[in-house]
Amino acid sequence: MRRHLKQQGVDPELVLCSTATRARQTLEGIEPALGRGGVRVESELYGAGSAALLARLQEVPAGVRSVMVIGHNPGLQDLALLLARNGSGELEDKFPTAALATLAFRGSWAALDRGEAELVELVRPRDLDP
Repeated sequence: MRRHLKQQGVDPELVLCSTATRARQTLEGIEPALGRGGVRVESELYGAGSAALLARLQEVPAGVRSVMVIGHNPGLQDLALLLARNGSGELEDKFPTAALATLAFRGSWAALDRGEAELVELVRPRDLDP
């Protein structure tokens, strides 16, 4: 996944990561590919559902252009399904550990809501070259 992130030029300005061990291990594994964005490890993300995750994203400062959330299912998959106005079939399939859904939207974080984003890419570990 780290190689994919580097190849795709993924460089979030902010990374929000759960305090769970597996989430922090994921962060450590990909951090060299992320660039220089800020990282916040937040206990509220541990086991958060889609509503809590959306509420957290709505609190992101307006000047931040991109955010990566490292957390848990079913919350992350449910959030992607909630936000994406397209690709719901693809997102409804198994959303395995270490999957990366990239969504894009126009507008402010505070206005982010149901159906406001577009699924740009969904990468599962099995999709990556060995």
